[in-house]
Formats: sequence, structure tokens, C-alpha cells
Amino acid sequence: MSTARELFAQEMSLPDREIDLAKTALYIAQEETPNLDIDAYLTQLDQWAQQARSLLPEERYPLRIIQTINQILYDELGFQGNEEDYYDPRNSFLNEVMERRTGIPITLALVYLEVSRRIDFPMVGIGMPGHFLIRPDFEEAGIFVDAFHKGEVLFPQDCEERLQQIFAQPVALAPEFLEAVSKRQFIARMLTNLKLIYINQQDLNRALAVIERLLLVFPEAITEQRDRGLLSYQLGQLPQAIADLKTYLAHYPDASDASMIQLLLSQISEQWPVTNYW
Repeated sequence: MSTARELFAQEMSLPDREIDLAKTALYIAQEETPNLDIDAYLTQLDQWAQQARSLLPEERYPLRIIQTINQILYDELGFQGNEEDYYDPRNSFLNEVMERRTGIPITLALVYLEVSRRIDFPMVGIGMPGHFLIRPDFEEAGIFVDAFHKGEVLFPQDCEERLQQIFAQPVALAPEFLEAVSKRQFIARMLTNLKLIYINQQDLNRALAVIERLLLVFPEAITEQRDRGLLSYQLGQLPQAIADLKTYLAHYPDASDASMIQLLLSQISEQWPVTNYW
């Protein structure tokens, strides 16, 4: 039987449009919980979508559909943003979010996207800085949905105000802030959140495992190779650290941290015989 990591890699080998976001997110969770029943959670999403479909009005205007999804997810199922413990790793695992009915913007957005897709109302992720939104997948939709705040409908001016609230200072809304993300970018953002949580908790082994998956999403992500090298060094995995840090310097010899990386490589050479890696 394939492992969660192998299944994740298989999904990342597909063209972007064919990636199944829910399955991929559950493969991420399955690495943490090996006996996870993925089909059970996919069936649950099907059932929630069926509940929404049964309430859809005859005239399916976008705002009416959004109101119906909101009724199911927030009024009936009780989903909410986890403001009390935002950095709990469980907020990044789809199974935990579905069971506990709470999460961070991107995982709540994922639940919303999966329900909307199943009722033939496709939506896309919007990777706004510091927050994550979704919108209907058609040109000039003009409206955005904040899954973290109970499906609140936002217009571009509201998005700018939300940015200013998040950063507690004036922020101009650049057009790229409201651009749709690809499925790979969506998964990478989920993993990046989890990586930062584990690093802040000093859970280096789990952080390293997240970086390994990030490199399956974007194999040419040199900064992730650098971070893998730094974590490998801290974990005593010196050959991997040397290889990754040397790769980083080869690509970015003038990086702002290049001198620090070079110094670290020199220190490693004192711990690990030169003949072992040159």
C-alpha cells in the first residue's frame, strides 16, 4: 500500500487542473495520522454538499448560492475561525478542521471550495497577504468570500480594509493581491503555514517533513532547499545540510544571507571530514 507521502507525490505529478485539493490535504494529514480514513472525509464533504444542494433556490444567482453554502457551513454545521488558538497545528489538517469545525482561513476556504465545487459552483483561492479568501471562478466576479469570518461577502474596498486591519497600518490594495492561486500554490501555502508553526514550536523533525513535501510541490524552490539544509544541520544530518546549502549558494551567491551560509558551511567542515563530501 502506498504511503501518504507517496500518494502526495503522485498527486503533485499531475497537471495543476487535475490535482484534487481535498485528497492532497488529507494526504498531508495522513502523514501525521497514518490510519486516517480519507474516503470517510471525502464522503462527508459529499454529504455536506448534498445538504447545500437541497436548499439551493431555483434562481441560482451567485449571492444566493453563497448564502446557501453559508447557511449549511456556519449556521447548521457551526464552522468558525479559530481565533483563540490560531497557531494550533490542527488548524492546518483538513480532517481536524472538519471534525472540530474550526480552522484558519486557508483550511476553512478549502472546505468551502470543496462544497461549492460539488454543487457546480466552482470557486478559486485568493492568496491575499496575511489572509486567504475565495471568489467565484468567473471573470469579473467582483465579490470575495471570507471563509474565516463565516462566509462574509467582501468587495475590493472591503478587502483593502481587511488588509489594513491585519497589518494595523495603511495598505494599498495591489491588483496581484486579489489574483487567483493555482492548486499547487494553494497546497504550498498550507504547507508553509504548517512549516512556520513547527519551526516556532522547535519541532524540527516535523518542520523538515513539511519542507520535503514543499519540495515535491515546487522542486526548484531553492529557498526551501536552504531551509532544509539549515534544519538538517540542526538535526545533525550533515551530508544533506552540505548539499542543500551549497546548492543555495550556487544559485544565490549574492544573497543577503550568503555570508552566513558560507560561515556555516565552514563550521560544518570542521565537524565533518572534507573527504566525506568533496
